[in-house]
Amino acid sequence: MMRVAWFARSLAIGLMLANAGVAAAANCNMVQIAALPVRSDGSFLIVDGTINGQKIGIIADTGASRSLILRSAADRLGLARRRARGYRMFGVGGETRVEATWIDEFKVGDSVRKDWRVLVAGEHDFGADSSFVLGEDFFQLADVEFDLEHHVLRLFQPKDCDGVSLAYWATDGVGEAEIEATDDAHPQVILTVQINGRPVRALLDSGAGSSALTKSEAARLGVIPETPGVMALGSGFGLGAQAIDNWVGPFESFVIGNEIIRNTTIRFADLWKNATYTGGDLVPRHARGELPMLLGADFLRAHRVLISHSQRKIYFTYTGGPVFQRRAMAPRTDASHPDDGTKPGQNVN
Repeated sequence: MMRVAWFARSLAIGLMLANAGVAAAANCNMVQIAALPVRSDGSFLIVDGTINGQKIGIIADTGASRSLILRSAADRLGLARRRARGYRMFGVGGETRVEATWIDEFKVGDSVRKDWRVLVAGEHDFGADSSFVLGEDFFQLADVEFDLEHHVLRLFQPKDCDGVSLAYWATDGVGEAEIEATDDAHPQVILTVQINGRPVRALLDSGAGSSALTKSEAARLGVIPETPGVMALGSGFGLGAQAIDNWVGPFESFVIGNEIIRNTTIRFADLWKNATYTGGDLVPRHARGELPMLLGADFLRAHRVLISHSQRKIYFTYTGGPVFQRRAMAPRTDASHPDDGTKPGQNVN
């Protein structure tokens, strides 16, 4: 597992936070350990890097419990692949074969890691700009800010910040949501939101181009493919080999923290079809079909978000644009689907 100290050559910048309601605020120091330029290829959030001196695009993916290199990218880069015994991996589209390779040098920003054994997976080629998945096994070791309005991803190590709001960029209009405790071996950012007035557990997944409900959860909330106003989006792919069908449907409300969106549309699909594993607790819950929603990169594009692993909560402010987008899963074929135009309504205290 990578360590935050791996960013050894990154600048350490301290931000003092102030919050009149918390006595300890004067001592809170947000130490910035990295600021990485981030861009979007239409679905994925990409950070530039290199593997063995060759330029690659790195997908920032909080929804992946484990960092990996995509199989097509390993072949493009001339990396030898070997079977990884004892591993099974599941995702949208079902199971994917797991192999391993050695990377002589991996570089992102100003930081370098050498002689790294990395898992290889993925049954589809998402393009030369999407080669490596940097997952939650890395991001969980810092507090992570997605500031996509300014095209930057920042990593922080807070010091003496218990009980202090870490949304340093805003004085009001800040939303908060608690992060569930998860298994350290399968780290995930799981939140509870409300849709149509009912609680829904959601995985904050920066690797998903658009947010989505499972087909069964949409049905529990009263929306099925035959519901008036539902539109079919065609099929798309995730990490697994199987295509899944996608729809977008109308929902009365979506609530996260103090933010409410009324009369919106949200994509839904049979996300975990072919991904259910019956072998016990060896894989994360979403791979067994138990997490009913992915809260994707469309949410991050419409908000400034700080994932505070240190406090087990997220902070967010709305920055503009549609919160939910009409997209299928395939990152190269879904760009023709327009945004649905939904925007947050009032903040609810």
